[in-house]
Amino acid sequence: MRRLKGAVFSPPKAIATIAAVQSWQFAHSCGISARLIVAKNDLQPIHCAEQLKALGEPLRLRIVSTLRTGPKNVGDLAEILGVEMVTVSHHLGILRSARLVKTERQGRFIVYSLREGVFRPADSARGSEHIDLGCCRLEIPKE
Repeated sequence: MRRLKGAVFSPPKAIATIAAVQSWQFAHSCGISARLIVAKNDLQPIHCAEQLKALGEPLRLRIVSTLRTGPKNVGDLAEILGVEMVTVSHHLGILRSARLVKTERQGRFIVYSLREGVFRPADSARGSEHIDLGCCRLEIPKE
């Protein structure tokens, strides 16, 4: 860390690590049991920190968890999660700007789904599902 006129600056790797820990803590407090694995190489620490920050809100983790089962529109997500549509729409916008979800128009509805490569299903009997952010991943243990 560097100090400049009383301010403390952390290097990007530390910021990404702090954001990762905070996201894991939120996931844990929401009842989503997850294990955080940090990649050895820092591909894009600022982008990774933005994604982890987007996952730092419990409702956004619930949205991502719900989208694991397939694409849904805002109304469907609001009904499943028991939250107002405007709230879900707001959080989907944040997830979209962090490039975790993508949109597709189907008639008069906008359907949201996880971007390809973000959610990885279990690849073997011992493997576990995980959310892959590139620089780190959140493993979702089998229930």
